[in-house]
Amino acid sequence: MLEATGASLDDFFGRVAVPPPAPERQTVPLLGLAQAGIGGFFDGGGYPVGTGWDEIAFPGSPPDEGVFALEVSGDSMLPAYRDGDILIVSRTATVRRHDRVVVRTLEGEVMAKILQRATARSVELHSLNPDHPPRLLALKDIDWMARILWASQ
Repeated sequence: MLEATGASLDDFFGRVAVPPPAPERQTVPLLGLAQAGIGGFFDGGGYPVGTGWDEIAFPGSPPDEGVFALEVSGDSMLPAYRDGDILIVSRTATVRRHDRVVVRTLEGEVMAKILQRATARSVELHSLNPDHPPRLLALKDIDWMARILWASQ
């Protein structure tokens, strides 16, 4: 075939399509929302540390270190989130009024709420479930707050 076409061996093999390598699959740490209140899973800044975390695939570019996933358990967040839904949250994303957030108190309580209002001393959180009243928390009582970026539903 090379003689018939007058092509060199390098020309011939240079034209053979080589598929690009498959993109490396990105993952983020995954933990049950109920487990997030237990000590040892977060550092002082609210970033995932330690063992006991699972992993979940994360599409697109590599996430920053402040992104992790929490799995909902139970029905306290109905109708917004059901048992088994996965919340992708970010500790580094800017949190604004009306954002859905996950908050962990210094006492270890973890909740998914809507940030209704934030002042220099407190935050007002509204529940995703209309059966639960709003919460007013002093900033000094909050360990960390993370914005919910995405939820599997």
